[in-house]
Amino acid sequence: MRRTSHETDACPIARSLDAIGDWWSLLIVREAMGGRRRFGQFQKNLGMARNILAARLRRLTELGILQTVPAADGGAHHEYELTAKGHDLLWVLVALRQWGDRHQFPEGPGPTLLVDRAQRLPVKPLELHAADGRLLGPGDILLLSVD
Repeated sequence: MRRTSHETDACPIARSLDAIGDWWSLLIVREAMGGRRRFGQFQKNLGMARNILAARLRRLTELGILQTVPAADGGAHHEYELTAKGHDLLWVLVALRQWGDRHQFPEGPGPTLLVDRAQRLPVKPLELHAADGRLLGPGDILLLSVD
């Protein structure tokens, strides 16, 4: 089946999915957030075919989510690091993880726990707040056209 591009779609969700909507891309970003920087580290942790990994790394770099940098050890190869745009995907990954904890592991927590680095306390669920601070739920939001 041929993939439809949404890169010019008027919907920000569609455009975002066009850029990072396949699972491999988000898993690569997850690994980069976990400190992986080298091609071999991504491949080992994800078990991806080399050609698929190379294509996804190239795409994430073209999109400005990852950038290549000289190897930290001074070697001839390069490494990948997240850009500010890539770091902004933290909220997406946390939202997906929290959804997965709630709906994919209904019997209890999965094999890992998301905690803050300093205190080692569990991260609170993400919340959506109005400009005045009120907590919002699904029935409290509306998409308006800005035309």
